[in-house]
Amino acid sequence: MSEYRAYMQNTKLHNGTKRKKRRHRFLFGVLLSALLITGALYGREYDISQLKNIEVMETLSSAVSQFGDRKLPVYSVQTTEKKIALSFDCAWGAEDFDSMMETLDKHNVKATFFMTGGFVSDNPEYVKTLVEKGHEPGNHSEHHYDMATITAGEMKTEIMDVHKKVKELTGKDMKVFRPPYGSYNNELIDTVYGCDYYPIQWDVDSLDWKNYGVQNIIDTVCNHKSLDCGSIILCHLGAKYTSQALDEMLTKLQDMGYEIVPVSKLIMTEGYHMDANGMQIKD
Repeated sequence: MSEYRAYMQNTKLHNGTKRKKRRHRFLFGVLLSALLITGALYGREYDISQLKNIEVMETLSSAVSQFGDRKLPVYSVQTTEKKIALSFDCAWGAEDFDSMMETLDKHNVKATFFMTGGFVSDNPEYVKTLVEKGHEPGNHSEHHYDMATITAGEMKTEIMDVHKKVKELTGKDMKVFRPPYGSYNNELIDTVYGCDYYPIQWDVDSLDWKNYGVQNIIDTVCNHKSLDCGSIILCHLGAKYTSQALDEMLTKLQDMGYEIVPVSKLIMTEGYHMDANGMQIKD
């Protein structure tokens, strides 16, 4: 199975889990309403604690707590400035690295490259080059595990092992982390902040990993319903058509008036709160 296919399957699994949680929350609402109605009809009063006697309460309580205390990474930023961030996940091939650098130089664009430990070890000169050119190194974990399935201690090791590698190569302390497969939980968000990082997702997926072709990447990004000031775009180094699509994609985005910046130049680092969609909003 290819890495991209594994990525797609893991994304589907993650989305499926979220759908299940929504169903649990809906079921809880229906169940609670039914009990209240029954109590009203028969003059009985229910305390929420009495629901513990119901067979499905354990599952429902879990679903409610996950939604009630849900912690989010940054998906986008609320801003009136015409700025967007361009990011590349780097976990597989690097054959298109030189071409990417040339195109980014041509458009005077700086981007963020979220790199795995394997990518850093296999391509130390590329890591040095992108930093020398003013691009931002980002952390994508050591082994590209599903971070929501490992312990807090393992999460920290996955983050800090890559951090040390990039620090030794470039002298740079990375500040942004993107979880593999976009998979996260509250424990990961806490761990990321504890490692002095900001957890980053995206709100515009180029879908370049699906290998639909050059024009599809351009159209998907430039016509995306979420594309707006403060958006974060997801692309991949090593995807089949991304390097070929990049020039026209950047031309169109710049013609639309967008300034394209690294993630850390877009996000807020203080004085903000998050909405339910992971958008940073200034306090």
